[in-house]
Amino acid sequence: MAAVDTHQHLWSESLWEVLACRNEAPFVRRQGDRWTLHLAAEPACLMPGPEDPRDRASLLDRDGVDFAVVAPSTALGAEWLPREEAEELWAAHRVGVRAAGQRFRRWGSISLLDPDPADLDAELRAGAVGLCLPAGALASGHDVDRLGPVLEHLERAGAPLFIHPGPSGADVASASEARWSAEPWWWPGLTDYVATMQRAWFAWGARGRREFPELRVLFAMLGGLAPLQAERLAARGAGRLAARLIADQHTWYETSSYGPHAHAAVAAVVGDDRLVHGSDRPVVDGDLPSAVAPAHANEHAHALLGKAA
Repeated sequence: MAAVDTHQHLWSESLWEVLACRNEAPFVRRQGDRWTLHLAAEPACLMPGPEDPRDRASLLDRDGVDFAVVAPSTALGAEWLPREEAEELWAAHRVGVRAAGQRFRRWGSISLLDPDPADLDAELRAGAVGLCLPAGALASGHDVDRLGPVLEHLERAGAPLFIHPGPSGADVASASEARWSAEPWWWPGLTDYVATMQRAWFAWGARGRREFPELRVLFAMLGGLAPLQAERLAARGAGRLAARLIADQHTWYETSSYGPHAHAAVAAVVGDDRLVHGSDRPVVDGDLPSAVAPAHANEHAHALLGKAA
C-alpha cells in the first residue's frame, strides 16, 4: 500500500510566471536573488523563487513517501478573484503538478464567487483527488449552506474535501497592508489560521456533517487543534454535539506544522486512526516529526482518499 503525504504545495515555474505578470495581489516581485510574494489578506513574505520539481521528488524518497497530494495555496485568495484571473493561476498550478511527475497528485479548486458543481466536475475529470476549500469559506453555517450544491455533488462523487487555511471573501475584499504593518511575519499563521480552522471545524460539525453525512473531510493542521475544544463545547451545554464531533468517522486531521505533543493531544480526543500524514512542504520544511509515520498512516490516508488513492 502506497505511503501518502496528503498536504504539500508546489511553487512551480509556470505558476511563478503568472504571479510575476500580475500587478494586483497575489503577485511576486524580485528583490536581488529572492522574491517577495504579495497577498491580499496576509503580509508580504520573502520567497526563494520557483522550485525544481526534481528536488521535490527526491524529498519524497527522503520522507519515505510514495506520492504526495499537492494543494493550491489558498493564501493566494484565487478562489475570490474574477474567474478569468483565477483560472489562469489554477491552469499554471496544474501544469506545474503535471511537470513534477506521476508521484504528485493534486487537490482541486473552484471559484467561490459563484460556486458551480460543473466546475467541480471539470476538476475531478482533470484528475483532482478531491476539492480544497479555504477555511474562511466554511466559517459559519451560512457558508456551509451557500456551498451546499457543490458539497452535495462532491459527496455523490465519492471524493473528499480538504479544508485548508485561507481567507473569506470579506477578508480579501477588506484587505489592507496597514493591518499587518506592526505584526511579525508569522502572525497570521498563529492567529488567523488557527481561528479560521477552528471556526470551520465547528461550522462543519454543527451544520455540514448533518447535511452531508457521508462526505469525507480532511482538516489541515489538526483543525487548528479544534478537537481540544470539545470539552469546552460540552461545558457550554452542547455535550451531544461535542460527542458527535469527536466520534465522526468521516473526518480526518493531517499533522503538518505540529509536533508530537499536539499530535498526541488530538489523537487522545479523536483517536489515532483519524490522523494522517501531511508535511505542508515547502511552507514547512517537512522535518517536524509526524504524529504517524507514513507507513502506519497508509490505511488512514487511503480510507480518506478512497478510489483516488
